[in-house]
Amino acid sequence: MFSPYYAWARQRGTPNPEDHCAFNVALYGEKRGHWSMTERDRHALQRDRDTLIVGPSQARWVDGELLLDIDEITFPRPAYLRGRIRLTPRVANDQSLVLDAAGRHRWCALAPCARVEVEMEKPRVRWQGEGYLDSNAGDEPLEDGFSGWHWSRASDTDGTTVLYDVTPRQGAPYRKAIHFDHQGTVQETPAPDPAPLPTALWGIRRRIPSDTPEKARLIETFEDTPFYARSLVATEVDGRPLHAVHESLNLDRFASAWVKPLLPFRMPRRKTRAT
Repeated sequence: MFSPYYAWARQRGTPNPEDHCAFNVALYGEKRGHWSMTERDRHALQRDRDTLIVGPSQARWVDGELLLDIDEITFPRPAYLRGRIRLTPRVANDQSLVLDAAGRHRWCALAPCARVEVEMEKPRVRWQGEGYLDSNAGDEPLEDGFSGWHWSRASDTDGTTVLYDVTPRQGAPYRKAIHFDHQGTVQETPAPDPAPLPTALWGIRRRIPSDTPEKARLIETFEDTPFYARSLVATEVDGRPLHAVHESLNLDRFASAWVKPLLPFRMPRRKTRAT
């Protein structure tokens, strides 16, 4: 989605997407964060109905659970990032949300409510709690369809709430609140008006739908980049207080000529020798 190598290859022709695959792993905690996103070509890719292998890491569906075995090197400060993530869906979903008027971009919360267990060997970290699994698909580059969006996901005792605040290239901006309960019921309603959050250091503006502006609060910033910010925020929707993982994406920035050359500093590329 955000591969500069794929973007540059598109300028030369029609590249094979399988030559631009990566596992993106981000681990946050009290100490410094750990980040890996090493792009690999088709020779490092194996996949079938239940398994996806990219280089040394893989994801497998086993007895209804998604097992992710991570074996990566962090970047730009190299260190091992190795361990297992187990995701057990509480609710399955196959209803997709079309994100643009032309129907070229789609999003689906495959497991909107899930139990997640993380057991990392390097660094030695254990965690378990509520999680989430989704999927995006598109028929054109993301920056062709949108100038940006704000997205957030929160889990509470009633289920999972996803908030979309989208600015498409064509058509009017829109905001949606999608709630998934533990019985699998999906309810989609207009989201409340957005409340501003503090601007990120790279100048990315952040906001989140909230019943009242006073209920919106930035708790912590996880990622602060020239085109993207990921944060932990608090808000209230339909009278429900929420702590949400939040992202603000500026695709005008991403499409600019000065941003793409910066991305390899966080996203190296490794070629694999064909066998």
